[in-house]
Parts: sequence; C-alpha cells; structure tokens
Amino acid sequence: MINDADLEFLNRCVDLAKEALEKGDEPFGSVLVSAGGEILMEDHNRVAGGDHTQHPEFALARWAAENLTPEERETATVYTSGEHCPMCAAAHGWVGLGRIVYASSSAQLAGWLREMGMDPSQSRVRSLPISEVIRDTRVDGPVPGLAEQVRELHRQLHIGKS
Repeated sequence: MINDADLEFLNRCVDLAKEALEKGDEPFGSVLVSAGGEILMEDHNRVAGGDHTQHPEFALARWAAENLTPEERETATVYTSGEHCPMCAAAHGWVGLGRIVYASSSAQLAGWLREMGMDPSQSRVRSLPISEVIRDTRVDGPVPGLAEQVRELHRQLHIGKS
C-alpha cells in the first residue's frame, strides 16, 4: 500500500527523471531511503555516454553494499520512477535491499513505446517484472498519476517536446 511518504519520495524520483532528460539522458530517477525515512542516496540515469549499466537503481545497490550494514540494507526502501530492469532487480536482490516502490511498470513502458512506434521486443535485454528476477522482496507500484508523468517524460524523449 502506498502512503504519503511513499508519494513524496516517488515525486522526487520523477524530478530526478526530469533532470536526467534535461541532461540528454533517459528519464529514470531513484532514491534510497533508510528505515527512518532519511534519503541516503539518489541518482538518475547516466546511460547517454554509452554505458547502459549506468542505471540509478544499480548505482544505489552498489552504494548500499559499500556503505550500509546488511540489516540497514534489508530495512531500506528503493523508490524509482520506473520498475527495475532485470540487471537492477538482480543487483537489488544480491545486495539484500528491502522494499521497492515504483511509479511506472516495465509493462507500462513497453506499451508506451509501442504506442510511439517502437518495438520494445527488439531490446537485447528482456523486460521482466521484478518478481520474476528476485523473490522475497515487497514490491509496490505502479502509481496512477505519477505513471502518467513518467509516460510524458518518455514521450518527450522519443517524440520530442510539444
């Protein structure tokens, strides 16, 4: 169940996704939050340079592995503008992070891309729900309203500003 604090952190993720888009990157943003509600780290996509492993969820998982105890990781929450890709979901699971909350799902993104005339099935990496990559992780999302904001960012990326 999504609460007001979740919405606050998800809104920050959408802001980070906008920042990524403004910097010429794909619109994804993520925030790592402690059990006490403190933002520990935040990031946005950095794949424009050609390294497609530079996803914010992956960066948060690596930071958590280096800076948090296993107990702190287990009780932390990752908020993100879009559902984790398989690479990021695996990193999340390997590091032992807790809950994941996302504004928009991978299925929604695939649908939006098809609507924009692209074929997401041509990607070298298959799109899978988080639950098909890792287990024993609470996952909440998508969130109506925020998902539409993320859709608009992807429309701007792929079609341009109107």
